[in-house]
Amino acid sequence: MNENYASIWEAIADAFPERIAIVEGERRVSYREWDDRSARLAAALADRGVGHDDMVAAFLYNCVEYLEVAHAAFKCRAVPININYRYVEEELAYVLEDSQAKALVFHRSLADRIAGVRERFPDLVLIQVDDGGTGRDDALGYEELLAAHEPMPRIPRSGEEDHYVLYTGGTTGMPKGVVWRHDELFGTLTATYVLSGTEPPDTLDQVAPKALEVEKAGNTPITMPASPMIHGTAFFLAQTTLVLAGTVVFLTGRHLDAHELWQTVEREKVTQIVIVGDAFAKPMVKALDEAAERGAPYDISSVTQIVSSGVMWTAPVKQALLDRGNMLLADMLGASEGGPFGVSMLKPGDSAETATFTIGPRAKLLRDDDTEIPWGSDEVGVLAVAEPVPSGYFKDPEKTTRTFRVIDGIRYSIPGDYAKVDADGTLHLLGRGSVCINTGGEKVYPEEVEEILKIHADVDDCNVVGIPDDRWGEAITAVVQPRDGASVRGEDLEPLLREHLAGYKVPKHWVFVDRIERSPAGKSRYRWARATAADALGVALPEG
Repeated sequence: MNENYASIWEAIADAFPERIAIVEGERRVSYREWDDRSARLAAALADRGVGHDDMVAAFLYNCVEYLEVAHAAFKCRAVPININYRYVEEELAYVLEDSQAKALVFHRSLADRIAGVRERFPDLVLIQVDDGGTGRDDALGYEELLAAHEPMPRIPRSGEEDHYVLYTGGTTGMPKGVVWRHDELFGTLTATYVLSGTEPPDTLDQVAPKALEVEKAGNTPITMPASPMIHGTAFFLAQTTLVLAGTVVFLTGRHLDAHELWQTVEREKVTQIVIVGDAFAKPMVKALDEAAERGAPYDISSVTQIVSSGVMWTAPVKQALLDRGNMLLADMLGASEGGPFGVSMLKPGDSAETATFTIGPRAKLLRDDDTEIPWGSDEVGVLAVAEPVPSGYFKDPEKTTRTFRVIDGIRYSIPGDYAKVDADGTLHLLGRGSVCINTGGEKVYPEEVEEILKIHADVDDCNVVGIPDDRWGEAITAVVQPRDGASVRGEDLEPLLREHLAGYKVPKHWVFVDRIERSPAGKSRYRWARATAADALGVALPEG
């Protein structure tokens, strides 16, 4: 089968032309309209030299256009990439440089970020989506561009030679592009088809009939990515929804409004919600309670599943949702490099537990020599998941070789998460071999924050660590050694960080010490820094 997503989505659009593909507030876009608009954008991109494996960057909030950009790029065999809309100029420039993007589609309200990098990328095609912002005079209007082009004719494409790239945090703090071939990505849907009541298609001609089988089984998804589409889980589940001829429903607010979320669920009969742990779930529970107290509870009976990935989703919050609805809670332990490594599935009547996972069906625990660790041995190892997995990291063969390894003829993704597995398959995650901080689903690496802090004249040394936090999973905390004789506070340091980094990377807590402990080789002792910060803040750290 040619598992090219543009060809698959075209087959769905041909079979279900009048079905609603995407909802955003009052906007309702049918499959026919989505395919037509995407084809017009593809023609516009092709006319400007965008072709096979060229990068098309989406610097957008959640919106209809996000999925049109993806479909359009796939149609002309280009590669859509995600850029976090929270990025400031330096971070934006890094991704544009690393990807060598040919085109950037952005919301007009984000134009100020582009001002500082435009001179470095004079040939970059700028396309702006109108959201009321000021925009740029040198950018093409999105709607005007579509109106000026006829739909691009359909062309032969390949599942093996066409790609999608997901940008995620790298070991140096800057994003890394994870490269998926279309056939690799489609290969991850086997379980989705089975759980939806059918088997995966063997040919492109079977794609639409399989979607019809899913419909007859009553399992056509109506998916709300409440979390940003810049996150892999949100994009992948939206992508899957469109393969099954379902509907993707976007919220209109730029910040989470849990009342808007439940109102939209009620109106659109959403079946699946994608969130990022407690940062989303806590406000959702609060909104349900507030509506009930007003005597006008939300009808959430359509919701069959809430999916979270990338950050801790705590037991009390899970339990609160289970007590208020008849849905399955799916807590996924995965990575941009593949997964799931572990899954926690809770249904009504279950007792919720925090961060308790069962090892995934394609996952193993390995020693450093790549031999498998048996369950129940109490031996610590690194998690690996078997193919289908990504091809590798964009322009980083060394990191690709380390992370994606062939063992006994099977290709595995091994991004570096350490764990133990009980005899019954219960997985105990111990953490990434690196010191990545996961705050509200965003990856933050200490070094990038530390290096900016060290620019400040009153900072002699510092470490940045994650401290357990009820809402964010981990709160970024700076442990700072001031310059001798200096009197400095957190509010004195924040402006420098905000000048260079996205707001979510700015520490929420500040701890000042006389001396930062380092190894004889000068390496950071993050365990000491974390313990010191936790002690100063009165926060208990988990054992181990």
